Amino acid sequence: MTTDLHGPLSAYAARLHTTVGDRHHVASPLGAWLLLAVCATAPADSNPAGDGPAAEDLAHALGTDLADAAEAARVLLDAPHPLVRSATALWHRAGRGDGGSAAWRAALPRTTDVGELPDQAGLDAWAREHTDGLIDTFPLKVSPNVVLALASTLATRVSWVTPFDVADASALGAGSPWALGLRRALRSPSHGHRCAIVSTERLGDVIVHAAPAQTTDGAGLVVLSVAADPQVPPSEVLAAAYDLGVGAADGAQPGGARSLFDLPLGETPLWTLREERVRTRARDGREERHNAVLPCWSARSEHDLTAPALGFTAASTTLAGMLHLPIESFDARQVAMARFGRYGFEAAAVTGMFGLTSLPPEGVARTAELRFGHPYAVVAVATDTRADGVTGPWHGVPVFSAWVTEPEELPEADAANR
Repeated sequence: MTTDLHGPLSAYAARLHTTVGDRHHVASPLGAWLLLAVCATAPADSNPAGDGPAAEDLAHALGTDLADAAEAARVLLDAPHPLVRSATALWHRAGRGDGGSAAWRAALPRTTDVGELPDQAGLDAWAREHTDGLIDTFPLKVSPNVVLALASTLATRVSWVTPFDVADASALGAGSPWALGLRRALRSPSHGHRCAIVSTERLGDVIVHAAPAQTTDGAGLVVLSVAADPQVPPSEVLAAAYDLGVGAADGAQPGGARSLFDLPLGETPLWTLREERVRTRARDGREERHNAVLPCWSARSEHDLTAPALGFTAASTTLAGMLHLPIESFDARQVAMARFGRYGFEAAAVTGMFGLTSLPPEGVARTAELRFGHPYAVVAVATDTRADGVTGPWHGVPVFSAWVTEPEELPEADAANR
């Protein structure tokens, strides 16, 4: 994949988390971004997702040009990660629109489900199936005015290479608001996890802990935890975590990692630094040791994705054109969950967008059931309309006629649907 997703995803994550605010939450910016990228799909040898303001807004939300975003989505979705289940789907209501051109459908990721809009039970079942049961329900409720649905799922359930040790919650620090409310916390093991104090340009010193998961076929997952001074806004700490995540997958020491011998001994809001005499094989006789104390945590969140900066306004307009659907408004939401514990980590997100059209105004409908319950006439008339719209000589010619007075029972062979 030629597109570097770090910049686009970091920028998108910043916008999404900003809309959520500083409450406890979990989200998958990638899950939302992938939906936008699928909307950027275009048939081969054509302009990506059309032109005009909607295309420009979609590219801005994606943080890259539409062709690169669509290609990135195809690569990620068609080569699924062994530890991160992923799925996307595009559904439209039967009888509305044309489902898009064959060339456009062929350009979508191969793994994207395309078909008729399921009912609510079907949507909920799809969410459960593709999140391994971590999320039970689809984030949106289907109604008669929904003509289009776009959805993505991401899910993971991993075990740490080395589990955490157990610590008394007081180890979180005397200044921690959580220390008194908890009895136990997690302490990083003596090996297998990575810890560092890192100097950043914007936030000053932050602390970093990385817990790697057991790998499958060479593929793994690293969960990075980053804390800054308590006064730093959450959005800035999250941005720093995304930046530090660049090297985490390679197991590299973070850029800006501080030597413990360059720091003063004692307490800060982020760490306690002490010194003792030990036997060591360090070349200069100065050995650095790190451990981290973290709480267990879990979260379940629902997010409104309709803010224009998140791109779904442009995505709905773009898809309406591709599918020739009369979309007049849209709704977009994400439900996400995560659980971080001693032995592992699990998380899932379902992102959904509905394209909506206005229902006809309420009125009065009369329904007539016509009953052919006594003798009646039948005429079979030929039609003969040519491709050029001209009618041929057979058009309108009565071929057979009948007067029906002796009805018959429906044959058993025809009673079953074919």
